[in-house]
Amino acid sequence: MKKMKRINYKVPPYVIHLLVVSIVVAALSILMQVALPAYSTPAMPFIVLFFFFVTLFSLYVVLRDQSQRDSRKFVSGYMLSRIIKFMSCLLFLLIYFIASKEDRWRFAGAFMVIYLIFSISEIFILKKENSRLQKLRDAEKQNPTETGNDEHAGQK
Repeated sequence: MKKMKRINYKVPPYVIHLLVVSIVVAALSILMQVALPAYSTPAMPFIVLFFFFVTLFSLYVVLRDQSQRDSRKFVSGYMLSRIIKFMSCLLFLLIYFIASKEDRWRFAGAFMVIYLIFSISEIFILKKENSRLQKLRDAEKQNPTETGNDEHAGQK
């Protein structure tokens, strides 16, 4: 019997944080649909799902290989993620507005509230990741790895 190699893949902390936020917002949207159906749109779970994936992609664009990047690349990645998120939101709203005539305003209100929740969450995630990466950079400056004929140079 062959043993399969186990792949150790660590989920980034921002994915877990975003997943928790999405679950909480989805639960609140379901509660609102049950408690106040006149004020909620049946599309709320889809809005939460949309923002989960768009925010996850935005965070990936901004935070990928962040430890190796300078501040100019960070700003470029952040601006790219903002443009992608903005265009995705416009497209999502446009498609829903064309598809549904009677539920437009409830959908737009729910969309804006959920957009704000995910935007605030994204800001907290970026601040947390930035401070974590800054601590790693500071630790590297304190204890730089030596290159050359060091016996531990190839080990991590």
